[in-house]
Amino acid sequence: MHSIAQRIAPGQKTSRHFILEQFLADGMRHMFGQPGTVEQGFLDALWEYPELQYILTLQETVAVMMADGYARCTHKPTLVQIHSTPGLGNSIGALYQAMRGHSPLVVIGGDAGIKYQAMDAQMAGDLVAMAKPVTKWSTMVMDPSSALRVLRRATKIAGTPPMGPVYVCLPMDILDEAGVENVYPTLLPSTRVVPERGQIREAAKMLAAASRPMIFVGDGIAFSNAQEELARVAEMLGAEVWEADAGEVNMSYRHPLYQGSTGHMFGYSSLPTTTKGDVNLVCGTYMLPEVFPELGSIFAEGAKVIHIDLNLYEIGKNHRVDLGLLGDPKLSLAALAEELESLQWPDLKQSAKARSEKLARQKEAKRNSEFEKDKQARDAVPMHMARFMEELAPQLPDDAIIFDEALTNSPAVSRYFAPKKGGQYFLTRGGSLGVGIPGVMGVQLANPGKTVFGFTGDGGSMYTIQALWTAARHKIGAKFVVCNNHSYRLLQLNVSAYWKERGIPQHQFPLSFDLSKPELQFAGMALAMGVPATRVEKPEQIKPAIREALATEGPYLIELVLEGDMRPDLIGVRCGQ
Repeated sequence: MHSIAQRIAPGQKTSRHFILEQFLADGMRHMFGQPGTVEQGFLDALWEYPELQYILTLQETVAVMMADGYARCTHKPTLVQIHSTPGLGNSIGALYQAMRGHSPLVVIGGDAGIKYQAMDAQMAGDLVAMAKPVTKWSTMVMDPSSALRVLRRATKIAGTPPMGPVYVCLPMDILDEAGVENVYPTLLPSTRVVPERGQIREAAKMLAAASRPMIFVGDGIAFSNAQEELARVAEMLGAEVWEADAGEVNMSYRHPLYQGSTGHMFGYSSLPTTTKGDVNLVCGTYMLPEVFPELGSIFAEGAKVIHIDLNLYEIGKNHRVDLGLLGDPKLSLAALAEELESLQWPDLKQSAKARSEKLARQKEAKRNSEFEKDKQARDAVPMHMARFMEELAPQLPDDAIIFDEALTNSPAVSRYFAPKKGGQYFLTRGGSLGVGIPGVMGVQLANPGKTVFGFTGDGGSMYTIQALWTAARHKIGAKFVVCNNHSYRLLQLNVSAYWKERGIPQHQFPLSFDLSKPELQFAGMALAMGVPATRVEKPEQIKPAIREALATEGPYLIELVLEGDMRPDLIGVRCGQ
């Protein structure tokens, strides 16, 4: 191997070498990948570039989801390498997750070669078309004279708001040819723009006149690092702040004005929230992200709507907007706060203060009620998630990070570990199962030296359980908690809501939601892949398991057996199930 200063002679370089040097010039130091035959020469060239660490995964989904977690921490273009047609097919669900969550992934895929495309040979496919629906941009390099140009364009597209994954196919015969381009860093243009003063003043006047101001935000806040500006505007207005389509920490969960998230599954569940306000400020998101969204109006009759975003596509996409402003959330909210300050006559300040104090009392009362309910089930077996979090939270260092895919247990997780700042808590986005284990590994790689816990469910973890092998191989010290309730619990909750909506009496859940037979043994699976693990079934086992996990230098898995609704006695008995 050679140091960064000792490259192979220029006359011996092929496109593959220049491409790797381009990635290094763009600050990429990890390549998350899964190798295949048509990438063999490209990966062989990595011997010459030890600064670029190859993170070997056992399936393309894992590579994409690890990179997703890494990119969510760094907000920088992150490199993924996948195999050709079958590999891209494996990646589609994970790429969809990254696209919906705006992760800046640069995904490179192999191909046997342009010269073979007329042959309809083994693994042939329209790779660019396959990737297009789940990426910001999809393309193939057709000539070595444009390889670096295309990659720089792809990196710029991935890293420019709204960020998202891109796909570049690199045919093997292109990689084998001599490189002719110069390597230089990709330019990521600044998008720190602010709407013109008159528009900000108009927005401020509308909000200042509100008697029931509401604020709806998404991850555009976190991407812009606008949490402080958001809190200032909310406090000046005494406005409730709700997240929509969010997975980052856009406002401290402990702030009295932070109210949580709008509905995830059914549009009607969000209506009581979205119809509250007479003036609504939307920033860094779209309205609304449910699976079954409301088709009619979501705002109160006569209510005003202001939308600030860098993503013009989302402004007014589904619902009426009275004032749409193109702008960076951080700068725009700061400008809005300045205008509000000039309009803050005494009665406005008094009404904002009264609203804030009322919301603070209501939030504190709700929080205390939830803690009281937790106490009632504290010693129950099977256990409730709150019992585990009660033990975990005090043992975590102040800079600990949590990656959370266990959605049905998320309320308990965030109740005891209430994140206060960006980069402290990541919630799954996009709807694809399996991100919990690889996602937290990406977060750990982006935060070496910090304590990072990942929560996933029994069903979700089985999509990517092989990622544990990668954690052991690369000594990635993330701590995994598999919440084993022997079911697809989220589906059980969703079908219960469906029955209620349709007037269908409650009855036995479909057995396809039941994972209890044969029983999945996650601690055993982890041990088989080189990750120390323990199974926790009783409350008194929680504290020792956490201590052991924190004392372990590398990865560690806790299988947490929780209460659930399952019927193993019916499996294999009822016809067809």
